Amino acid sequence: MAIPLHINFLGTGTSSGVPMIGCNCAVCTSTNKKDNRLRSSILIQSPQTTIVIDTTPDFRYQMLRINNTKLDAVVFTHAHKDHIAGLDDVRAYNYFQKKDMEVYANATTAQDLKRDYYYAFTEHKYPGVPQINLHIIDEQNFQVNDITFQPIVVWHLKMKVFGYRIGNFTYITDANKIDEAEKEKIKGSEILVLNALRKEKHLSHFTLNEAVALAEELEVPKVYFTHISHQLGKHEEINKLLPKHISLAYDGLNFTTHI
Repeated sequence: MAIPLHINFLGTGTSSGVPMIGCNCAVCTSTNKKDNRLRSSILIQSPQTTIVIDTTPDFRYQMLRINNTKLDAVVFTHAHKDHIAGLDDVRAYNYFQKKDMEVYANATTAQDLKRDYYYAFTEHKYPGVPQINLHIIDEQNFQVNDITFQPIVVWHLKMKVFGYRIGNFTYITDANKIDEAEKEKIKGSEILVLNALRKEKHLSHFTLNEAVALAEELEVPKVYFTHISHQLGKHEEINKLLPKHISLAYDGLNFTTHI
């Protein structure tokens, strides 16, 4: 029997967010709320389980903005600061849920988490620090309660980043190359989320045209672009340029699929 899976886009912006500090461009000064983008993250929720993929610098506000009071786990894609900087704020869930936060990360990301949040991993902890139960994952499928994750390795320049397929839903951020074997893991998805930073070439992110080309190659029926820079252009204007089955995601976009 299919299990409903609710997806909520907590943030859809690049590392600087949109608007960017000090910028007076047309996107950063836009009055359209869809042009305001916190750092990229999603919340996924089954009837039993609530999980966040990445804790951005905006994590606290993202949780308050949707009034989220339950969190079972955090799953990380990689250790760049715009994806891990909010981890300290799981303390609130520790306090109210009275249990450790289950955290899933590959070995490289786990090493960086232990460095940045050393105080949460020391033998003798100061009272009130985050209580974290860290699980080291690799390229094998893993289970968080009733949700199964299939890691997809993508390249962020020379850095391995984990995307994830969950049933017929695939989430990929911070990539500019995907090997053929990993593309096979995406094929057959009904919904794909993919990063599309800007129109101009970038050393470690897909451009808009590159993301469109990859989406067409993979033949996924519905595609959303995320990790968007102010350099891409206004939300409504860019959406008009895209094929009908592809659209820009925006903060607060949510829908339900099944796993």
